Amino acid sequence: MAGTVKKFVIGLMLMVSVLTAAGCAMVQPWQRGDLADPIMIFDENPIEAGINEHYLDYREGSVGGTGAQSGGCGCG
Repeated sequence: MAGTVKKFVIGLMLMVSVLTAAGCAMVQPWQRGDLADPIMIFDENPIEAGINEHYLDYREGSVGGTGAQSGGCGCG
């Protein structure tokens, strides 16, 4: 029984490592411009999201805290 459990754990660890490695991708510097395109933002309508954020900022008297989008470097 211990051998079966050991094989199962090893197989599970192997499967997790293969799935983790499959999700990794090297992005070259010239490809980052494509990933920073506004179409890559998850909002359905980024203009409407910006307007809603503006209303919220005006209403609460605070600005920011929504996170950086588009870049990857935090400058977007």
